[in-house]
Amino acid sequence: MPDFDERRDQAYDREQEAAYWREHYAKRPYVQPTDTHDDFGPAYAYGVDAFARYPDRDFDDFEAELHRDWGEQRKGSSLDWARAKPAVKDAWQRIKEASNMPPSTR
Repeated sequence: MPDFDERRDQAYDREQEAAYWREHYAKRPYVQPTDTHDDFGPAYAYGVDAFARYPDRDFDDFEAELHRDWGEQRKGSSLDWARAKPAVKDAWQRIKEASNMPPSTR
């Protein structure tokens, strides 16, 4: 059976995740018709990075840290945290579910 780190590392590929979200972002309920991937792409990438940092925690446990650091991580996105958060969580949740990792241990 793969160990914790191996399952986490096999759960995602950053380039594949970027391609997935580029194709599917517009169908998400929090995206408005005038929104572009240029704004949401950094939020999805941030969610992928959040999973790499916090694979064994619940999103709500570290959301305050993500919020605090969003200004440095937004990479040109015009989204404030309130608009970015659902996309960040979406990307994190997609990888979490694919990883088959146990629920939070914290």
